[in-house]
Amino acid sequence: MLVRALTGMEPDRWEAAQRRGMTIDLGFAWMTLPNGEQVAFVDVPGHERFVSNMLAGAGPAPAVMFVVAADEAWMPQSAEHLAAIDALGVRAGILVITRADLADPAPALRQARLQIAGTSLGPDIEAVAVSALSGQGLPDLVAALGRLAERLPQPDPGSGVRLWLDRAFAIKGSGTVVTGTLQAGTVRAGDELVLTPAMRPVRVRGVQSLGAPTARVSGVARVALNLRGISTRELSRGMALINVSQWTVTSVIDVRLTRSLGSQPRPRDLRLPPRLTVHIGASRTVAQVRMLGSHVARLSLAHALPLHVGDRVLLRDPGAATDHTSGPPIFGATVLDVLPPRLYGKGAAAAATRELASWPDPPAIAHLLRRHRLLRASTASAMGLTGLPSPVTGEWLADPEHWQRLRRLLAQAVTAHAARDPLAAGLPIDAARAELSLPDRGLVEALAAWRTGDTAEEPVEISGGYLRPRRPENEPLKDADGTRPPGQHQAGGVKPGQPGHPGLPARVAEAVQAILTDLADAPFQAPNAARLEELGLDTRAVAAAERAGLLLRLPGNIMLAPGATDQAAAILAQLPQPFTTAAARQALQTTRRVAIPLLESLDRAGITRRLPDDRRIIREPRGPGTERRPNEHLG
Repeated sequence: MLVRALTGMEPDRWEAAQRRGMTIDLGFAWMTLPNGEQVAFVDVPGHERFVSNMLAGAGPAPAVMFVVAADEAWMPQSAEHLAAIDALGVRAGILVITRADLADPAPALRQARLQIAGTSLGPDIEAVAVSALSGQGLPDLVAALGRLAERLPQPDPGSGVRLWLDRAFAIKGSGTVVTGTLQAGTVRAGDELVLTPAMRPVRVRGVQSLGAPTARVSGVARVALNLRGISTRELSRGMALINVSQWTVTSVIDVRLTRSLGSQPRPRDLRLPPRLTVHIGASRTVAQVRMLGSHVARLSLAHALPLHVGDRVLLRDPGAATDHTSGPPIFGATVLDVLPPRLYGKGAAAAATRELASWPDPPAIAHLLRRHRLLRASTASAMGLTGLPSPVTGEWLADPEHWQRLRRLLAQAVTAHAARDPLAAGLPIDAARAELSLPDRGLVEALAAWRTGDTAEEPVEISGGYLRPRRPENEPLKDADGTRPPGQHQAGGVKPGQPGHPGLPARVAEAVQAILTDLADAPFQAPNAARLEELGLDTRAVAAAERAGLLLRLPGNIMLAPGATDQAAAILAQLPQPFTTAAARQALQTTRRVAIPLLESLDRAGITRRLPDDRRIIREPRGPGTERRPNEHLG
């Protein structure tokens, strides 16, 4: 009756409810305040048999008009409604004492204030006494509603849409229509949203707000959406329409608990039954409860819900008896983690409790990163987290302490691998990823490439998909066994291209030195297979020497000294141009086995150019003032 007196609209949609004068389901009405602002009402049932319907209407509301009759005073259902509002954390509201024409409102007002004082609505809630029948106090209530609307924070129109559905019906000629309270974000005609928990995409054909069509509407607002491609049989109260990338649809959450007791003292330790009903928005589902600590629990939901870190949910045991003195068994909970990690081993639950108990309401990105260690930026945004740090690579966010720990572990893994197999190219990136249990090989590459500015702290280098220990500049020469190779001075530095490069075992370093000694007088007389076997240089040893810059390996297992191609180019440049393969072989004093792959290597390097008649010319750099040789063919 009060909503009807304020708005001139009948909120009860059911004939039985109007005939009995008792709300049994959600009703909807709205009015325009004197300042032109519109206020929408969701009229919820007060009878204890319809608590679930009440919670479906109260859940998405940003403020409450709490009504107590002067001639009935405080009722058991008043206690349950207040406990629900407290559990949901609603802080904005008006206390209305109705039927002021039938009884003195003062006693009911005093009793209601006493009950409300210890809840989220607080002791300073504005109160108005009215009579819907006579109109007494209605102007004061309208003025109070205006002040309440001004105090409400303005939600972000750019935030993610999550519309909890409280009605679904069909209109002839239009099709399926759903309604709900849009808490934040913006919905436009033509938008594609996702229906949860089915995760089915739907298209918004049209938008209405408070009975009027509009191209777009931003929360907080009562909205009706005309949906395309879905029937009312596939929809029910408690489903939600969301921007899928901006919410985490989850079936396991970690929460911090509070017991809603009105003005009663809150217990130090909370123990929940193993099964509870979870309410958020217009949705409800059953949850299995695992207590992690006195005020921290893990909830496993029967069906997934779109949630953010910091959301408030209500936990209720419908089968428990209501204590009319202290209130019903209703618990409030703040969602701390929407993607909690699994708990392994003894003491894991206690450790999780200590961590979660230290978090504020709501937790920030730093707290979640410390727990998860690594998160994708898109995942963190879908969790409702803001103020994200810069990614370490791609869209990966890392806890700073964990990132430093990973760098140390990577250096240890690379060093250990090099010690186990000094002839290997290095530790493969994917092997390092598996050893560090990282979800993306890009993280390994980022760890190897991470620079602190202190070269002493850069222990790893990456090349060709392999990780190797980074050698500081001017490090004294040592082999893998810690000794200095033959012919090297103690203070001598090691550079690629010199014998005895670090990481090579002493026997390999000695064998390489022997080959380089052979090549010193005959640079293009590559050792044959028998000589390599005599020195004990197998394929892996040769490859290690090549990576160290100590040997040049050509196709056909041809081994030459580093710089052999430049030396060959200088000799070939003295020949009449163009020259044949035979002329090149003779000039280089080598065999065809070596000459062919050497010339092909020079071709690939752009030092020589092969002509159609199989002769070659030495290329010259093209620059200002350079002339083509008279005998150079265009080919």
